[in-house]
This record gives sequence, C-alpha cells and structure tokens, in this order.
Amino acid sequence: MNFYAIRAIYLFELARTWRTLLQSIATPVISTSLYFVVFGSAIGARMEAMHGIPYGAFIIPGLIMMALLTESISNASFGIYMPRYSGTIYEVLSAPVSYIEIVVGYVGAAATKSIILGVIILLTARLFVDYEVQHPLMMALFLVLTAVTFCLFGFIIGIWADGWEKLQIVPALIVTPLAFLGGSFYSIEMLPPLWQKITLFNPVVYLISGFRWSFYGVSDISVGISLAMILGFLAACLLAVWWIFRTGYRLKN
Repeated sequence: MNFYAIRAIYLFELARTWRTLLQSIATPVISTSLYFVVFGSAIGARMEAMHGIPYGAFIIPGLIMMALLTESISNASFGIYMPRYSGTIYEVLSAPVSYIEIVVGYVGAAATKSIILGVIILLTARLFVDYEVQHPLMMALFLVLTAVTFCLFGFIIGIWADGWEKLQIVPALIVTPLAFLGGSFYSIEMLPPLWQKITLFNPVVYLISGFRWSFYGVSDISVGISLAMILGFLAACLLAVWWIFRTGYRLKN
C-alpha cells in the first residue's frame, strides 16, 4: 500500500475545501440552520411531540442526514470529475498508484469533508434546539458509514457524468426528494398504511431512522435493518467501483 500516494491525493483534495470554504462548509451549514429556525423554532413550537420528542429535536437527525447525503455526493463527484475534465486524471492513472489507493485518497478526502460538515451542523443545532444523543458510538458509526457510502456513490457519478449538468441530476432529482420523503420532517407512522409500505422502498428511510435511533432510542425501522441496508449499499458501491477500474469505464478513453 503506497501511503505516500494516498496522503498526496487526500491532502490535495482536502486543501480544496479550504480554498472554497464558503461553498463547501458555510453554505450547507447556513441552509440547514434556516431549517432549524423555521421548522425547529417557529413551526416546531406549534407541533405536537413525536414519540415523546419535541418536534424541533425530532428533525435534527433528518436534517443532518439530508445535508450529509447531498454534500457527500457533491464532494466526491466533483473531486473525481474535475481531473477527468482537465485531463490530469491520466497522470494519476499512469503513476505507480493502484486503483485502491486512488479510491481511498479521493473518497477518504470527500468523506472527511462530509463528516466535518455533519459535526458542525450537529453543534450548530444546539444553538436553536435542545437535544440528546443516547448512543454516541452508534451515531458516529452511522455518520461515518453514510459519508463513506455516499462518497463512493458520488465517485461513481463523477466517473459516469460526461458533463457538468449531469453531476447535479442525481443529487437534485433523486437524492434530495428521497431525503424529503424519507422521514426527515416526520415519522412514517403518520402516513396511511399503503404509503407506509411504499415508503419502505425508499433507502433513505433506513438511514434516517437508524440515525434518529442513535439520538433518542426510537425509530420507525429496526436499527439492525438500517445497518444492514447501508452495508448492502456500501457493498454495491464497492462492486461498482471495482468494475469501473477493471474495465476502464470512462477512464481510459
């Protein structure tokens, strides 16, 4: 394992965060803070408690997860697409660096940025709403697994995309709607029985439900099932990345 190569890619990608601090960190934090103000403080004071949890506190895990999903995909997809767009990816591919080291460097940097963002949003939420974390280790596990998994997903999108507009298609038209419909702002138990069953086909439901359990010990779906779902998606992303490098899909031509 060439740790020097991993470190070089990792630090180069991480340095881009500090050069674009306003876009990478400040913008999603401010956007999520507005949700806390509007839904947590203003509307939340008029909403009934859910599972015995004040509404403002109830939506915190969902908002963190929503920001984490979109930023993980955005960070990783842009990180690998930019070298493809500029042509510098061929220098990386021709260097004595294995595919595993390339993935670890790019995905590791993107996941680090997403985890930092999630922690900042978590701390910022304390300014608006009181909350507790009953299972901090499980919360950290869900945070890291989600960041790594969706950074891998974003890495795949960055290789698949052949134009700037395609980088935004999946986050804007698929991931964001799934996050809104995945229980970020409500419990799926509030839905009619038919819609509860339909909602179970939304993979984001399992992420938000498991993450919320780590905060308050309550969830719409078993935490074991939530972990199994995210591990299954992680395995699928790893398999897709392996196939991309094995075939050279959109990398060698």
